[in-house]
Amino acid sequence: MSPRAVLVGLPGAGKTTSGRRLAGRLNVAFRDSDALIEERAGMTIAAIFSEQGEDAFRALEADVIADALRSFDGVLSLGGGAVLNADTRLALARSGVPVILLRSSIRTLSRRVGDGRGRPLLAENPKGALGRLAQAREPLYREVATHIVSTDHRTSSKVSAEIAELLGVTL
Repeated sequence: MSPRAVLVGLPGAGKTTSGRRLAGRLNVAFRDSDALIEERAGMTIAAIFSEQGEDAFRALEADVIADALRSFDGVLSLGGGAVLNADTRLALARSGVPVILLRSSIRTLSRRVGDGRGRPLLAENPKGALGRLAQAREPLYREVATHIVSTDHRTSSKVSAEIAELLGVTL
């Protein structure tokens, strides 16, 4: 058992919104790795960052994703920084699951995340932080992606329809 698709990308790219829509199209469950982490830890992502630090969060994130890749058969959305962990990148490659990179311009991402509240890495100067994250993470996203889909100026319905088509699903 493994996911039908895994969505990756920067915060605000539309992974959760488009992922839910895609899961509905495919008639499967949707899970977000951040929600899975919060369930396992019994605290919010922000609290984990604050109390335990980013390294502890990333280790927990890698474990949660590895478990999901083995046991979940729906659409899985990963947190924006999940690809920073080499073990996660390797697990994605070994899983054989289609990995869809959702891409948007910094302008679009900034508009979508707003003031960055609830997103520890974006709390101060979200637009600047998104630019730095994009520069650092883009090569890693490309490393794991089997498909790239733009979400700029597109609804989640159109994005999910394109992904379904890429997966060879006729609706």
